[in-house]
Amino acid sequence: MILVKDIMRSIDEAVPFSTQCAWDNSGFLVGDENQVVETVGFALDLTPETLQAAKDAGVQLIVTHHPVIFHAQKNLREGNVIYALVRSGIAAISSHTPWDCAPGGVNDVLGTLLGLQDLTPVESKEAPRPMARIGTVEPCTGAELAQRVAAALQTTVRLADAGKPITRVAVCGGAAIEILDEAVAAGADAFVTGDLKHHEALDALERGVTVIAAGHFETENPSVAALKAIVEAAFPSLRTVLLPQENPIKFVSPKG
Repeated sequence: MILVKDIMRSIDEAVPFSTQCAWDNSGFLVGDENQVVETVGFALDLTPETLQAAKDAGVQLIVTHHPVIFHAQKNLREGNVIYALVRSGIAAISSHTPWDCAPGGVNDVLGTLLGLQDLTPVESKEAPRPMARIGTVEPCTGAELAQRVAAALQTTVRLADAGKPITRVAVCGGAAIEILDEAVAAGADAFVTGDLKHHEALDALERGVTVIAAGHFETENPSVAALKAIVEAAFPSLRTVLLPQENPIKFVSPKG
């Protein structure tokens, strides 16, 4: 018999929750730790669609990357996905910044997908453990690297091209432009992340660093399968499922 607390313990051993940033809310967030679990669902986010898919799959526990409860909740009412989760009786565990930092986590998966060689951690002031990774590529242009990222993640990317040859590339999925300083200090010619604002792009270009924004969802979602594999290794008899999820942001081109 496998309980929620058993799975919580196995995740904590592999990806310690103590490594989360001070502002994060990773851990066991919803449910009964003594609930018996036969099926675990994995997703980047808890959405109404993923919750319904979990119900359809007979899931007793959902493990997400983004915390199910992140900001303070002043009320929980009908129509709120957390309210619906509690009513469903499904428990929830989230591993956010611990999974960003973890060996084999978000950024190792991202760097590997992009074909970076000799991946190493980038020391950071933002997290208890290094979050970003840096690796090497054959010399290329910003446009060539952007094409590589777009093909690897099967998405449209945004490019702020500093116009310099690129051999060292730092990666940090999601919203991580604040780690640019550390990436530059580590010798990065280019930085691949999820989100990028206008003035952040200008700042990077002034510093001679190419930045590629490939989407928050796209840079983090590939790692969910690796998180699933950790639980599968600890509990071979447990049924696990990847809950279907789509990027909530769609790209719309002009007609004609």
